[in-house]
Amino acid sequence: MSIDIFKKTIKKEFFFAKSAVNLGELWQRNIDLPSGGCLIPLSYLHLEDEQLVVKLGAWRAAASYAYPTRFPVTNEGTKRWMKLGVLDKEDRLLFLIHDEFGRAVGHAGFANGLNEQGLLELDNILRGESFARKGIISEAIIALQNWGKNVLFADGFYLRVLASNTHAVNFYDKLGYVEVERDPLKMVVEEGIEKLVPSNANEGSDAFIRMVPGVDNKAGSQMILTAGPSIGLREQVYAGDAARKGWNSQWNKYLNSFEAEFAQYVGVKYAIATSSCTGAMHIALAALGVGPGDEVIVPDITWVATANAVLYVGATPIFADVDAETWCIDPVSVESLITPRTKAIIPVHLYGQPSDMDVIMLLAERHKLFVLEDAAPSIGAEYKGRRTGSFGHFAAFSFQGAKLAVTGEGGMLVTSDEALFNRARTICDQGRKPGTFWIEVNGFKYKMSNIQAAIGLGQIQRNDEMVEAKRKIFARYQMNLEGVKGIRLNTEPSWAKSICWMTSILVTEDAKVSRDEMIMQLKARNVDSRPVFPAISQYPIWPTKQEPQPIAKYVGERAINLPSGVCLSQPEVDYVCKQIIEILK
Repeated sequence: MSIDIFKKTIKKEFFFAKSAVNLGELWQRNIDLPSGGCLIPLSYLHLEDEQLVVKLGAWRAAASYAYPTRFPVTNEGTKRWMKLGVLDKEDRLLFLIHDEFGRAVGHAGFANGLNEQGLLELDNILRGESFARKGIISEAIIALQNWGKNVLFADGFYLRVLASNTHAVNFYDKLGYVEVERDPLKMVVEEGIEKLVPSNANEGSDAFIRMVPGVDNKAGSQMILTAGPSIGLREQVYAGDAARKGWNSQWNKYLNSFEAEFAQYVGVKYAIATSSCTGAMHIALAALGVGPGDEVIVPDITWVATANAVLYVGATPIFADVDAETWCIDPVSVESLITPRTKAIIPVHLYGQPSDMDVIMLLAERHKLFVLEDAAPSIGAEYKGRRTGSFGHFAAFSFQGAKLAVTGEGGMLVTSDEALFNRARTICDQGRKPGTFWIEVNGFKYKMSNIQAAIGLGQIQRNDEMVEAKRKIFARYQMNLEGVKGIRLNTEPSWAKSICWMTSILVTEDAKVSRDEMIMQLKARNVDSRPVFPAISQYPIWPTKQEPQPIAKYVGERAINLPSGVCLSQPEVDYVCKQIIEILK
């Protein structure tokens, strides 16, 4: 992940964690602990909790030996530390550790988040109550690491502990942390306050030990799946609010916000949230007037929904070949298939890789055709610096549970054409005249629910960092598999920025195993994968029979989607690559 995006993530997610305005919102911001209990972020609400202020002060006083600065603890001083030392610091976040009965028993958090290495320092780890359940602090640390990795996408973690605090050093050692650095400290007294300050080795009476998590040897002990989302505190809070209040007068609160933010993110004027990407494409084709007798050109490698939407309006899908490098629709093949019956082209930004939109739009303009972008898996991808979904007359996106941004199921239809938007909005709402029960045209029921939109709003607000996490996963695969004989990575061209929704390889003719054998052997080694879509012209369901396009058939029979979930760790990627290399030996 780029450092700029990491810093932006730290600022906005730490701020959001601290910004609850009532108790319900505060507890919606929880991070669960596996054996019961949870982590609750320290928020501005807590400044008014006098009992908590007293408790935190008592914890600090009892553990003064663990801190480099030792000063008399007062309630006013504790409250000042809470506000100035934690809440007002944009790079710092503290969680209260609550046990299974809701009692605060300690705290732990992050500090120094705005660094140039993409690291997070585990900070202020303290067991405050003697009755705290054994193991709850360990669970809290692991939960923090998982949240930092899967939501903030930190590149790593470290902590600092005083060498004199042998109990803590031994605790972190048992947790798998290892010492990497030791900085000498000496005690000084300034204005009556004892402080440990940096020193040289000869003068040092103590030291700060820097520790980091040890090597993860667990990768591959469980099945490594092909996909999986990142769900943060925003999604929890928004969905909880929609479930509690998102009815009657607030039935479309999150729908409106999600549509507006999504349109702005893609760079279009209008957006309609739908129940699926398939439904969005169906609406778009109907709004464009595509129907019986018309032909629509689609790529021969795509999910079946792209062509099914054409059937839904009574038109005929015609299958174009794909580019050998990008696996997206080949404009040369498209042009060869245009007839007087051709009404539209549906380029697919396959697996997050943009199609060559300049050429496609020129073709469409020359032949007076509509363009509907199937941008299902490409939220955030760019073609020559412009987001996918902003080129065609319409574009459709997916939030199905395996995609990058998810709502469980769901889609989004976007356009910058006001007349097309109004037509699509009417069709999407049973053909109803807005604000009435009068039906003007035949329509469909493809609405997204407000609760789904609440999750989607949280996802689109975090999409840039999720894209960077995906690209980092691809870069790790590329580093490990570069030059390996028998496979070829599907890489982006110079004019594109892929979101790398699925990192994919093609098993070449000189490989010692077939594609299907590779999938079977990976499965036996706890690595899930899936075959790339076959050339879908081969399905028996189409009204017009076509021979499969040659490149599409070749790629469809030889390519594999590797584990690519946004929360995939580097050790997991390394494990997958190691298995591929061993299988190909």
